[in-house]
Amino acid sequence: MEVENHTVLSQFLLVGLSEDPELQPILFGLFLSMYLVTVLGNLLIILAVSSDSHLHTPMYFFLSNLSLIDICFTSTIIPKMLVNIHAHSKEISYLECLTQVYFFMIFVGMDDMLLTIMAYDRFVSICYPLKYTVIMNPRHCVLLVLMCWLIMLCFSLIHILLVKQLTFSIGTEIPHFFCEVVQLFKVASSDALIGIIVMYVSTALVIVFPVTGILYSYSQIVSTLMRMSSSLSKYKAFSTCGSHLCVVSLFYGTGLGVYLSSAVVHSPQGSTIASVMYTVVTPMLNPFIYSLRNKDVKGALGRLLSRAASCS
Repeated sequence: MEVENHTVLSQFLLVGLSEDPELQPILFGLFLSMYLVTVLGNLLIILAVSSDSHLHTPMYFFLSNLSLIDICFTSTIIPKMLVNIHAHSKEISYLECLTQVYFFMIFVGMDDMLLTIMAYDRFVSICYPLKYTVIMNPRHCVLLVLMCWLIMLCFSLIHILLVKQLTFSIGTEIPHFFCEVVQLFKVASSDALIGIIVMYVSTALVIVFPVTGILYSYSQIVSTLMRMSSSLSKYKAFSTCGSHLCVVSLFYGTGLGVYLSSAVVHSPQGSTIASVMYTVVTPMLNPFIYSLRNKDVKGALGRLLSRAASCS
């Protein structure tokens, strides 16, 4: 088979979710609906937090950042997939593919790190309530978010530079519905061993440290709650963690599902379907979890919608 250098290669072919022509209109309608719900739901969270002075706190500052990341996350993947389904095409250009890989890694990493920061915020709020306003001051909160951005920009850039060293055959098919760095290493014609090692080591670090931080934060929270004498105080304190715990469980649960599906069931289709959960379903459900389980967000959304209705 003739091998072309990556500077000559102009496009890849995305296999997608299904090649059945009868399913394409259904998939298009389903993913368009999910994408619109995701964008609208997360946008409402951002508007509610920014417009309500009661929500100008660190916890809701991080929540609005999480909503923004979720919008960007899905916007990196779904629009291109919808265009391809509508055009009955599998093509994605080499530059588009690398761009998708770069931003996908940034946003999924930012999701991971923001969830860790939100756990840290709850830890400080419950375990050190008197020092909370000093520790979680606005400057500190902004620096934490900027640090996450800096880490993920460098992390993603390293992987893009490794991918650019690879060569691919003409008409290379990617057995997925979007460009993912793991898939690019698998379909490369040249040796990708170094890239795979770097990817697994760096990904392990990006996952292990945040998960450790979340587990430590909640172990300290539970320890502090156990020392509280009042059941009402325990309930009020832990109720602020409920939404975050649901989102953390959903994010890591679906991510673990993708890993297990690819490791146990050696089927591209099974891994692709599992990927839909954390790339599309999780960002779509996050606004519902926070709005349904959080009275402050629910009240802010109600006031926002009331003002919008009165203006119209």
